[in-house]
Amino acid sequence: MSKSKELTVDLRDRIVLRHRSGEGYRKISAALKFPVSTVASIIRKWKKFVTSRTLPRAGRPAKLSDRGRRALVREVTKNPMVTLKQLQHFSVEKGEPSRRTTITAALHQSGLYGRVARWKPFLSKRHMTACLEFAKTHLKDSQTMSNKILWSDETKIELFGLNGKRHVWRNPCTAHHLANIILTLKHGGGSIMLWECFSAAGTGRLVRVKGKMNAAIYRDILDENLLQSALDLRLGQRFIFQQDNNPKHTDKITKECLQDNSVNVHLVVSGLQLVPRL
Repeated sequence: MSKSKELTVDLRDRIVLRHRSGEGYRKISAALKFPVSTVASIIRKWKKFVTSRTLPRAGRPAKLSDRGRRALVREVTKNPMVTLKQLQHFSVEKGEPSRRTTITAALHQSGLYGRVARWKPFLSKRHMTACLEFAKTHLKDSQTMSNKILWSDETKIELFGLNGKRHVWRNPCTAHHLANIILTLKHGGGSIMLWECFSAAGTGRLVRVKGKMNAAIYRDILDENLLQSALDLRLGQRFIFQQDNNPKHTDKITKECLQDNSVNVHLVVSGLQLVPRL
């Protein structure tokens, strides 16, 4: 759709003259075949500046119409991960300018900026509910208790994973809105597996897992690194060991290992949600 042209001075003067004679907006609109909004805009301008002439503009007129800018904002709001190239095609279909700088400037004017989408682990509704319940349960925990927790988990580092970035159009402070993030799931490929632990005081030992992780290997890792990490971090004897509910973590030999060393254990689901102690 092409940009609308300004009315001639003669037409604007006729609208003002009819208004001064007492005619209403709708009557003027019907008589001169112009939208009511156009009539109202011209009269509003006349009341404010006492003229219907075009006033000097502060700078170069915008090439993109207000309607075109609003259409771009709607498109970006509907699909925040639309690319700039796709927006250029969209703008052409609407009969608007398609220069990259014109489109980005219009989006910036509306508070939308291209940013790299954040990665976030996929969470089901069950996970979200468990997270919320855990937060409510531990909301009033003291800092002293938090300092006694030794967190642990395994992590797989992809050697040949996809490292490409995706950009997203978003407003400030909306980085973690669902529409602006990329959900991730663990997958296969060239990788190395590591076991690590940390607390509020810092990081504990980091162990590379050789071969496929099982309960026996996990028990050996705990035997050699758990208590020493707690000692290095000065957590004391009554620290709380945090691990998830992976089958190898809840295996009989793992439980026996922790019980033999009098380790107080908290269990988490999917590495995020706490459930009652063992």
